[in-house]
Amino acid sequence: MKTSANTFQMKTSANTWLPRIIIVLVALGIAYFAWQNFRRDTLPSGFAKSNGRIEATEINVATKTSGRIKDILVDEGDFVQAGQVLAYMDTAVLEAQLREAKAHLQRAMIGIETAQSLVMQREAERAAAEAIVAQREAERDAAEKRLARTEELARRGTAAFQTLDDDRAAFQSARAAVSAAKAQLAAADAAIGAAKAQVIDAQSAVEAARATIARIQADIDDSVLRAPREGRVQYRVAEPGEVLAAGGTVVNLVDLTDVYMTFFLPTAAAGRVALGSEVRLVLDAAPQYVVPAKATFVADVAQFTPKTVETEEERQKLMFRIRAQIPADLLRAHITQVKTGLPGVAYVRLDPNAEWPANLQINVP
Repeated sequence: MKTSANTFQMKTSANTWLPRIIIVLVALGIAYFAWQNFRRDTLPSGFAKSNGRIEATEINVATKTSGRIKDILVDEGDFVQAGQVLAYMDTAVLEAQLREAKAHLQRAMIGIETAQSLVMQREAERAAAEAIVAQREAERDAAEKRLARTEELARRGTAAFQTLDDDRAAFQSARAAVSAAKAQLAAADAAIGAAKAQVIDAQSAVEAARATIARIQADIDDSVLRAPREGRVQYRVAEPGEVLAAGGTVVNLVDLTDVYMTFFLPTAAAGRVALGSEVRLVLDAAPQYVVPAKATFVADVAQFTPKTVETEEERQKLMFRIRAQIPADLLRAHITQVKTGLPGVAYVRLDPNAEWPANLQINVP
């Protein structure tokens, strides 16, 4: 009976101390983490901290012209490279317009040849008109000399007055023929000018047709939607078969090499943040890591402004937006683990001579 009593007493004692030991260990663990958080939350002078959220540059890959989506080659979560084809738009209408524009180009080129042939014809007519002018001028000169001889003979009484009248009429007729020939020459010059204008018009039609072809070809090329930079597909906003207006978004990309945290600091701290200041980021999802960053933007306008800022106390309430950029090389090394939207804490070194605390030394996987 004594043995049974002793055994029972030992079991009772073990059952009593075991929960106490567990409670003590849990308390020690809580105290340790609280101490770590206290160390992290307690910053030496020359530093500031603020809560923020991880963000990244987002890009909407959209249509340039209205049309129907033919195919989308990527899914949400896919990583893409710059220049990679993401989607195709239906280009049946554009292809038809391109064929029409090429037909107009051929017709315009034929128009140039026709206009150039007309110029050659008009130049030939002008040459003929010049020959006629020379002929009429020769006839006029001959009629003028004949009239002069007849007038001399008439004064001597050896020529009939009828002959004199006939020679005078022949001279007047020859002089009129010269004027008519010169008028034809002027008309030939005008015809040449008109023909050359037709050549210029035909050449302009050719250039217009070529410009139309280039524009339509550009629209066809833009119907192949490509990634403007490397990143990850965040959303498929549209699906094949949908008709989108110009500027309609098909795919939303996030550039995981352009990641930053946005946070806010009060006036006293923000005024000491210089571009390029060192920042350390600690994310709630991975508090064991300390990620390096640099301040790349400090707002020049307060984001949260009280109704009046007349007193110094009120001015201290002003908050300025800060952006801390994570190095692109570090992001590329861990591209598959990079996520946006994660909350965390940003620690900023305001004094470049201050030493980072031990718990904020850079620690990345």
